[in-house]
Amino acid sequence: MAETFHLQIVTPDKPVFDGTAEKLIVRTITGDVCILARHIDYAAALGIGEARVTDGEGNTRIAACNGGLLSVCDNQVRVMATTFEWADEIDTERARLSLDASQEALNKADRSDANYAALEAKLKRALVRVQISE
Repeated sequence: MAETFHLQIVTPDKPVFDGTAEKLIVRTITGDVCILARHIDYAAALGIGEARVTDGEGNTRIAACNGGLLSVCDNQVRVMATTFEWADEIDTERARLSLDASQEALNKADRSDANYAALEAKLKRALVRVQISE
């Protein structure tokens, strides 16, 4: 059995996971990181992307994670995400509709528009949700 660490995943809405984990892979704003037991203390801002959690039993679940903070301290790992949705909880049809609407809004926007970056981020979130749910 692999070594484990304590992992907590929370969003502003609810706790998502609180238990032992063997591995966490999550997207930060500078790229993907993999956290294993006895990882050095570490903190990073989360980006928009896929997260993979391998629990203490060796089961891996995939999620869509959007923004927040990752903290590793004394073998305690905390993910405080803006949103964190397990793949099996994402409504694929709704995610596709959101992707289509985001793409349409971005196509209509002008790059000089002050909201252009927000539209790009919305499109990226929708794309990740669709990819994760399928």
